[in-house]
Amino acid sequence: MAKIFQPSPSLPPPVNSVGAVAWVKRNLLSSPLNVLLTVFSVYLVYLLIPPVISWAFINATWEGTSKADCTAGGACWAFVNVRFNQFMYGLYPPEEYWRVNLAGIMLVVLVAGYAIKAINKAILTTVIMVGYPVIAYFLFAGGVFGMPEVETAQWGGLFLTMLLGIIGIVASFPLGVLLALGRQSDMPIAKSVCVVFIETIRAVPLITILFMASVMIPLFLPDGMNFNKLMRVLIGITLFSAAYMAEVIRGGLQAIPKGQYEAADAMGLTYWQSMVLVILPQALKLVIPGIVNTFIGLFKDTTLVYIVGMFDFLGIIQLATHNANWLGTTIEGYAFAGFIYWAICFAMSRYSMAIERKLETGHKRN
Repeated sequence: MAKIFQPSPSLPPPVNSVGAVAWVKRNLLSSPLNVLLTVFSVYLVYLLIPPVISWAFINATWEGTSKADCTAGGACWAFVNVRFNQFMYGLYPPEEYWRVNLAGIMLVVLVAGYAIKAINKAILTTVIMVGYPVIAYFLFAGGVFGMPEVETAQWGGLFLTMLLGIIGIVASFPLGVLLALGRQSDMPIAKSVCVVFIETIRAVPLITILFMASVMIPLFLPDGMNFNKLMRVLIGITLFSAAYMAEVIRGGLQAIPKGQYEAADAMGLTYWQSMVLVILPQALKLVIPGIVNTFIGLFKDTTLVYIVGMFDFLGIIQLATHNANWLGTTIEGYAFAGFIYWAICFAMSRYSMAIERKLETGHKRN
């Protein structure tokens, strides 16, 4: 009687091929060149990290009322401590900070709703896109329900930076999708308009768009109608970002095989049905890194509004460093700003990677 073959149980990998030691040998000491680069990198870390830690923490000054109090030889974080509220809210009245905080908490709670499976995502998106902006605007501007009015000229700091970045991202994405579809269209007029718009916007720097939005938009409005500076800047940022977003999305559309279009046609779907249900979901998934890269660039480009007289996060820090009591704190101000921008952009990057993993369908090369 033939013996039934039974596979032997899998053996554990060799001890020298797993663990931290194996990782170091495989990635840092695998060749003479890698050994040399590793030693050089460790030497650079030795030269740079200890002085930075000493300046930023050990010898830093955390309390004080002016630069004169920073005598320890390290960073003068008292500057950030004293001006922290101004960096966060600009010239917004201190007694009204709760309105900005409440709007921020509401947004975080609404976005967190996407992680709850029981919540209808379509309804949640409608609330965020339609209902939340109205509530947030009345909270920020006031003038209703007994809240004192706060002019947009007083909005500033990280609050203004987040406002410009979020509105620019949310508004430019659908406009970029429409521009990408228009550029791919077979209708000559629609295609020509989209091509001219995209190429014109991409040919000039954002600072030019901001100046044009601040100066030229009022000239095209009827008598008696005018947008405040914040609205004009938002229009300029949205149009600028939409042009770049359109090209990113167009790249995704071109990556979709022709068979997908033919399959949608064979199912009897209309143009918009095929785009919404078949083509765009695949195209957008392919270009998530490019989309997030555009979002990150837009968020950092909001610093240029300082040129047109708006004090965003970086602008309010630059203004504070020119105060007579805090002359010489430029490094601390820029270091604080750099850390905040890095934290926000890093969070956006990590979130995009989580979305990519969630939408992974097994076709990506390892």
